[in-house]
Amino acid sequence: MKKIFPVIIGLITLSLMGIIYIQVSWIQNMAVIKKEQLNDKITMLMDEVGQELVNQRTSAPGTNTIVPGLRLPTEIYDLRKQYSVANRFTEFEIKEKLQNGFKNKGLKDTHFEYAITANSMFGRYEMKSEGFIKLIEDTLHNQRYAYALVPSSGSLLEGLAPEEVLWIVVPDVQSFVFKSLGWMIIGAVLFTFILIAAFYLTLSTMLKQKKLSEIKSDFINNMTHEFKTPLATISLAVDALKNEKVKQDAGKMEYFSGIIKEENKRMNKQVETILQAAQLDKQEIQLNLRPLHIHEIIHRSMDNLRLQLQDKGGTMNAQLGAENDLMQADEVHMTNLISNLLDNAVKYSKENLAIKISTKNVGNNIRIIIEDNGIGMSKETLKRIFEKFYRAHTGNLHNVKGFGLGLSYVKTMTEAHDGSIKAESTYGKGSSFIIDLPLSK
Repeated sequence: MKKIFPVIIGLITLSLMGIIYIQVSWIQNMAVIKKEQLNDKITMLMDEVGQELVNQRTSAPGTNTIVPGLRLPTEIYDLRKQYSVANRFTEFEIKEKLQNGFKNKGLKDTHFEYAITANSMFGRYEMKSEGFIKLIEDTLHNQRYAYALVPSSGSLLEGLAPEEVLWIVVPDVQSFVFKSLGWMIIGAVLFTFILIAAFYLTLSTMLKQKKLSEIKSDFINNMTHEFKTPLATISLAVDALKNEKVKQDAGKMEYFSGIIKEENKRMNKQVETILQAAQLDKQEIQLNLRPLHIHEIIHRSMDNLRLQLQDKGGTMNAQLGAENDLMQADEVHMTNLISNLLDNAVKYSKENLAIKISTKNVGNNIRIIIEDNGIGMSKETLKRIFEKFYRAHTGNLHNVKGFGLGLSYVKTMTEAHDGSIKAESTYGKGSSFIIDLPLSK
C-alpha cells in the first residue's frame, strides 16, 4: 500500500494536469478561430458598406455631365471635394449603414468607432466618430480595419474622386472573443473543478483508509499487549496454586488468588473501555443528570490518584476559585472525565511531575484547567489527541498503556454535557486542558 499510494497519486495528478492543459489549449484555439471569424465578418461588412458608399457617390447628381480628363481651376469649382464620401453622406447615415452591416453579420451588440480619412495615412480626418481617436491609439488591445473608397474601374469618377479610406476600430477584441466563448469557458472551468473535487475526495478517502488501517493495526497491537500481560500473570498464578507447598500454605494461596482476582478485574476494565467506545459510536449512552458540585468530583478524583502520584514522586495542587460550581451532570461520567485527564497527566510525565487544577467562573460556565509539566505534545499530536484510538508516539509503542480512547471519551462526554474542551501544549514543557461546562440555571 505504501509503495502503490504515491504511484496512484502521481497518475491521477498527471491525468488531471493533462486534462487541464488540453482544455486550456482547446479554449485558446477556439479563441483564435473566433477572432479569425470576427475579422472575416468585419472585412466582409466593410466591403459591402464601402462598395455601397462608392456606388452611391458615383451616382451623385451632376456626374452625367463630367467629361473625362476635364480640368477646372480649383478656385472656381472643387470637383474632388464635391464627390468625396464625407461630403456626400452625413455621420448618421454612415453610422447607420455600418450598424446594419454589423447586424446582418450577427454582430449586433459589437461596439465600434469609425472614421474617414483623406488618404491611407492618419493625418486629415474628413469625418470621425467621437471615440475614434482614443481607440485608434491603443493598437495592443483594439483591432482596426480599413477599406479604400475607390471608384470602380470605368466609372465616370475614376481618377477624379479623392482618395479616401473608411476606418473601423473594434475595442478590446480579445475580451469580445472570450465573451463569445462564455458558456464553453464556464463549462470547461466547471468540469475542471468537478475533476479536482473528485480527485480531492478520492485522495482524502484513500488517506482516511490508510489512516484507519494504521489505527486498526496499532489498536490490535495495543490490545494484544494489554491482554497478554494479565493472561500471563494469571497463568503463572494458576501454576503456582497447583504446587503442593503452596496448597499447604493458606497465606500463599490467598496471595496468588488475589493476583488472579486483580488481573481479572484489570481485564474486565479493559473490556469495559472497549465496549464503552462502541456505545459512544452508537450514541447509546444515556446521561443520568442531577445537581452536582464539580469541586467535590475534583477532590474525589484527586484522592483516587494520590497513591499513583506518590509512586512517581509528583505533587498535585488545587486552586478551586469558582464561587459557583453547581451544575447538572452525570456523576459517573463526569468523574471519569476528570480522572482520565489526571491519569493522562501522570502517564505522560517526567521527573518532578507537578499537576495544578484550577477553576473559575466565566459567564454562565465553570472553567476547569488541568495543567502539568510533563513531556508535552508536538503540534501534530495536539491536532489529533481527541481522535479515537490515536496515541502519541513516544519512542516505545507500549511504554504507556491504553487504547487511545481516553481523550476521545473526555471530548464526547464534555460535549454531551453541552461543554467544550481544548488543549494547549509545548513539547518538552507540559500540557494544559481547558474545559468549559454550563452551570445550573
